[in-house]
Amino acid sequence: MLPATVILCLSSAAFAAHALHDLGRHWRIQAVITDDHELITTGAYSVVRHPVYLALLGMLAGTLLTTGTPLVTLVALPLYLAGTEIRVRAEDGLLQASFPESFPAYAARVRGYLPFLR
Repeated sequence: MLPATVILCLSSAAFAAHALHDLGRHWRIQAVITDDHELITTGAYSVVRHPVYLALLGMLAGTLLTTGTPLVTLVALPLYLAGTEIRVRAEDGLLQASFPESFPAYAARVRGYLPFLR
């Protein structure tokens, strides 16, 4: 199982790097919209609206599969998903308020951070 988890972690890290590159000057640790902010919908952001969170989930899954016990997995995965849901909803609200014409169509077309789930 180790080679598959290494591939999962490395591909997730590469996806996160791609997403940060796509964001460019708009990347921030704290979600803020600047005066010259653009809604990024290309690259990794055409796959999911929050690709960094998908990448972090992939890295967490790879780590848990490699080193996690069932108990750690039962705690870590739901905590990550709950925290990510809170963050995604807050960021989507900020984007909706800042881009009221373009964000709804983007959100209807592109999933949040889980590509196959709404």
